[in-house]
Amino acid sequence: MKRFVAMTLAVVVLATPLAAQKVTTEVTKLGDQQVTLHVHPFLTEEELTTLRLVATNEQALALFVTRPGRHTAIAIAPGEGFIRGGQPVPSATALSDLPDADTARDDAATTCNAAKAKGPDCVVVLEVAPLR
Repeated sequence: MKRFVAMTLAVVVLATPLAAQKVTTEVTKLGDQQVTLHVHPFLTEEELTTLRLVATNEQALALFVTRPGRHTAIAIAPGEGFIRGGQPVPSATALSDLPDADTARDDAATTCNAAKAKGPDCVVVLEVAPLR
């Protein structure tokens, strides 16, 4: 019985590795927008540096935000990452000009999941919302 419980626990822990990881956030205000970076443990230093640049620089952010005053989200597949060989991976998804935060998060994750080749479900790493 102890072996069954231990094996069951191991399966549950291995099946949900991302759920057990703590994700911190970094919030920045740029002009009339609030940018939230979700610092997932699987992000590389290069990916974090790039995302922090986007989160703190209006010109870099403008590459992703097509219409200020609306919502934007970037989602990536943890098993594939955000940047490989200095280029964004094909599954990395940035969607902008959405009506609300939930739609931005959901649509970015859904589009990313459809494009990814392997691994766990996509997660949102960056969100942009208008300040109200």
